[in-house]
Amino acid sequence: MAAIVEREEPLTPAGRLFVQPQMEQIINVAIAVESPLDVHAFKAEVESSVMVKLPRFRSLLVRSSGGREYWRRVQIDVSRHVIPHHHSVSDDPAVSDEDAVNDFMADLCVSSPLPTDKPLWEVHLLAAHRTVVFRFHHALGDGISLMSLLLSCCRRADDPTQTPTAGAAGAAAKPPRRRWSAWKLAKLIWYTLVYVVEFTLRALWLSDEKTAVSGGAGVELWPRRLATARFRLEDMKTVKRAVADATINDVLFGIVSCGLSRYLDIKSPKALPEGLRITGLSMVNLRPQSGLQDISKLLDKSNSGTRWGNKFGMLLLPIYYHKCDSNPIGFVKRAKSMIDKKKLSLEAPFSYKVGNLIMSLLGPKFAAVLNYRIVCNTTFTISNIIGPGEKIRIVGNPVKHIRVTSSCLPHAITMHMVSYAGVADLQILAAKK
Repeated sequence: MAAIVEREEPLTPAGRLFVQPQMEQIINVAIAVESPLDVHAFKAEVESSVMVKLPRFRSLLVRSSGGREYWRRVQIDVSRHVIPHHHSVSDDPAVSDEDAVNDFMADLCVSSPLPTDKPLWEVHLLAAHRTVVFRFHHALGDGISLMSLLLSCCRRADDPTQTPTAGAAGAAAKPPRRRWSAWKLAKLIWYTLVYVVEFTLRALWLSDEKTAVSGGAGVELWPRRLATARFRLEDMKTVKRAVADATINDVLFGIVSCGLSRYLDIKSPKALPEGLRITGLSMVNLRPQSGLQDISKLLDKSNSGTRWGNKFGMLLLPIYYHKCDSNPIGFVKRAKSMIDKKKLSLEAPFSYKVGNLIMSLLGPKFAAVLNYRIVCNTTFTISNIIGPGEKIRIVGNPVKHIRVTSSCLPHAITMHMVSYAGVADLQILAAKK
């Protein structure tokens, strides 16, 4: 009996949420390489990697007679997880490798769950397109945990003995301690109260007005298209320097605000009032350290601050429609002002703590309904993960780019950005309609 108990581990509250039908999420990571893929070498590398040694990657998802979910340890067959595709995934020979891979991932994002008769991860080797697509169920971990694990299997291109570092030097260092004043503390309390009330109303009935980019219940089943927007980090830093104390996230959100305003201006130039609100949903890392983590610390159960799994909160990020002739820098300034207030509040920790409380008291089905309503009542999803700051290799093969997207939500637009070696790739997953 002790051996059986040791081989079974209950899912975390966030893990139980992500296995509910309304909120089931799979993270898809595409890594393009420069040289042809060696399928046998890659399979051997996966078989010896730290990934297959982790308990959750060697466990089946099972449900007890009472409906409780568990991880049950099993022996894995790597050949069932590593799936080679020797021919092009596109029927049109004129389609570029980038578009073919994007179309492949877009199809995976709609109604393509992972089989439950094996641990919840897969690796697709698209040999014709020199791309590896990793698929991880969100119940295994969040973006920080999974990207940290993935890159622990890679090596720096300039020094194969070293693992990659996250972003620029010091990007993963602890943030400076805040200095609190009475006024700052008052603003924290006020912003937290306002945002918590709004978050609660979004879970009940408050919704964005309908526009050309609105989603809603059932939209997660619509066919998708996936496109990539590429940005040089130096260009984003140039824009950042035009606004005092701005960050890359401020610039990214300014770009999204400006882009959506221009799109809506084309689609419905006379129907929308100036300043119309469109709300995004963002996931925020709640670990003490930002950026990628030391995988040994993530796997250390005694280190609660950087533990493995899902440790993130949610933020509601509003943007406002403005005519396309507006000053583009104005979008960044407005984004910075809004994000600064969000950073000062406790909205993200509140959503994490309350989510766990609801899971414990009312169960995962009720929590999934609330989260589904929040998604239906907002317009888009956005996330940003800091990737390696230098060129890397996977199985000795130089990496060209790293791109991430996830399975569909009721949002009609989902955006995920990952930086790699001075370039940031924004994957835009949009409902075809």
